[in-house]
Amino acid sequence: MSLAVKGRSAIITGAGSGINLSFAKLLVENGCNVLIADLALRPEAQALADKHKTGAARVVFQETNVIDWVQLERMFEVAEKEFGEIDIVCPGAGVYEPHWSNFWRPPHSAESKDPASGGRYALIDINVTHPIRTTQLAIAHFQNNRTSGRPKHVVHISSIAGQNANLAAPIYCATKHAISGFVRALAKLDKELGIRVTAVAPGVIKTPLWTDHPEKIKMVDDSSDSWVTPEEVAEVMLALVQQEEVGEIIGDRSGRGPQFKVEGGTILEVSKTVRAVGQFNDPGPGDRPGATASDHHAVEEESYQLLSQKGWGLTKL
Repeated sequence: MSLAVKGRSAIITGAGSGINLSFAKLLVENGCNVLIADLALRPEAQALADKHKTGAARVVFQETNVIDWVQLERMFEVAEKEFGEIDIVCPGAGVYEPHWSNFWRPPHSAESKDPASGGRYALIDINVTHPIRTTQLAIAHFQNNRTSGRPKHVVHISSIAGQNANLAAPIYCATKHAISGFVRALAKLDKELGIRVTAVAPGVIKTPLWTDHPEKIKMVDDSSDSWVTPEEVAEVMLALVQQEEVGEIIGDRSGRGPQFKVEGGTILEVSKTVRAVGQFNDPGPGDRPGATASDHHAVEEESYQLLSQKGWGLTKL
């Protein structure tokens, strides 16, 4: 069930920067309309939107807070008004254990913005609830507005953290385990309804999610670690949509090397190579270049220091 993107339309959340912006660029370059749903656009995203206001493939920005379900519904309405039938949805917006929603900085602590009264973690709302709700809406719109009969695709962004444990970011790890499980649970929609739900699981990606946060950068040892670029991940995302099989090496157009069959529930790990992540008895990312940051000592030590503070985690002593 390959889907040529030319002449199609897509919704991408979080495409104001990073991997999702690179995916948006690739789609529009290949003739696909794109609605970018985000809180705001970084300059490079604004340039893309300005460049493609008109033409065969257009870019439209819809300001969207992804934890607001009414705004998620609105982005589908706007996309259909602008482009007609929607074919591709990427619920890509996500955050990496920010100080304002963080396991080691509980809701009543100074840096946290999560309500002290409990009930919500913004990190979970963004990384888990938003992609689940967006997928639910996508399936509803696919089923009720499919005039063409063509296949549909939802591409999620999981992470190597969905397999690798990380003491410094336990909620983030949990959210990515959740996304991988969610994608696998919807695998049968591919054959039954022509709706393919897949995911990429990137390693250490040079995006603002890392580069704008000094506390995360110190996990990366430039002498031994390899950055994966957003463009490399976006190539794999495009391949998931357009190809029946995806080759092992990013950017390898020769057809050499192992090929992975693409079907519902497929999760492709993206380091400096690409591999399919198995549901059972998977060997894990290992030490592949770009698979992980090697120096977690500083951030783990910071977690222990926070934990050692008197009254940590208690609203009242």
